[in-house]
Amino acid sequence: MHTFVLSTERRDQIVDITPQVAKLVRQSGMQSGLAVVYCPHTTAGIAINENADPDVKRDVLKRLDELYPWEHPRDRHAEGNTAAHLKAITTGSSQTVIVEDGRLALGRWQGIYFCEFDGPRQRTVCVKLMQG
Repeated sequence: MHTFVLSTERRDQIVDITPQVAKLVRQSGMQSGLAVVYCPHTTAGIAINENADPDVKRDVLKRLDELYPWEHPRDRHAEGNTAAHLKAITTGSSQTVIVEDGRLALGRWQGIYFCEFDGPRQRTVCVKLMQG
């Protein structure tokens, strides 16, 4: 398993981690298999989505805020970050990407994203490469 650390700058932020994951695949020499990208945090997640238009990230964060407002009168969690937990559940904690010919088999417009919902923080991303 490989890990890398990233620092987020805002409470809600979507960070393109495709270059870091692609570098790990290249360095491994793996030609065919799977890359599992995992987030070991309860208030952040991993997503695959469009990486061509930066407005997509802004729109996604805006709509998640509409679904899960930061303050809600019925939230009981003492830390006050229930919205971050709900966003992380919605996003999911991992994504699996096929590796073929030594490259991530992402679609033309796709990227791998670390989704921060309770920053700014220093976060760890785990990547498991499985040959096959």
